[in-house]
Amino acid sequence: MSGTLQDIERPTLLQTKKLGKTFSHGGIQQHVLKNLDLTLYQGDFTVIMGSSGSGKSTLLYALSGMDKPTLGEVHFQDIELTRMNNDQLAVFRRGHCGFVFQQIHMLDTMSVLDNVLASAYLVQKNRSQAAKKAMDMLARVGLDTGTQRRFPSQISGGEAQRAAIVRALINNPLALFADEPTGALNSASSESVLNLLSEVNEQGQSIVMVTHDVKTALRGNRILYLRDGIVIDELRLPAWNGQSNPERLDRLQDFLTRLGW
Repeated sequence: MSGTLQDIERPTLLQTKKLGKTFSHGGIQQHVLKNLDLTLYQGDFTVIMGSSGSGKSTLLYALSGMDKPTLGEVHFQDIELTRMNNDQLAVFRRGHCGFVFQQIHMLDTMSVLDNVLASAYLVQKNRSQAAKKAMDMLARVGLDTGTQRRFPSQISGGEAQRAAIVRALINNPLALFADEPTGALNSASSESVLNLLSEVNEQGQSIVMVTHDVKTALRGNRILYLRDGIVIDELRLPAWNGQSNPERLDRLQDFLTRLGW
């Protein structure tokens, strides 16, 4: 895959070199990622697609330092993640990465606000400023003071996922990693969450997202397609302009159909 002039002029966010990941099951080795050379760029909304078992989530976890590859290197800007030990990776992720998953992973014994603050306090020293920032960010995504005081079990799935995105963004991460963030939501909640992701990307937030859903993938400007642990092709789209259009959908569907989706 050759880079465009636009890519060359944009700062690199992440780069892999001969990345490989192997799992062993009952003495049989499964090569999930295979000699993967990949460059991701700052400010992109990168979407990773592929059939089940193609290595999408494994790649996401390797890129974010959540899992160590078996072979190769992962460079996050000028930092080589593959040289770090687990403690160093934990500190790195805390200050540089945000994570959103299909399952919300919020603590049921803490309010929505306290769930966000638990992440903020790990990094930000001024607690009063962190609390104000958390409340402001939650309010901006439609979660008022009353909702902020509720427990995760007392709010809707869409509200909880928006809160989870605020939690992921509270420490100004260089990259937001999302693994099927709308997979457990209804269509209305999915739209709300996708609008939030598109909004923060428009403001400059780099996003790397795994999804099976075509409607969700439409929000990306770069679609990578994995097959058997290898990126076999990619599609470039214009930045999301606030609404879908037939041409954008046709381009993505033609791309996926050609690859056997």
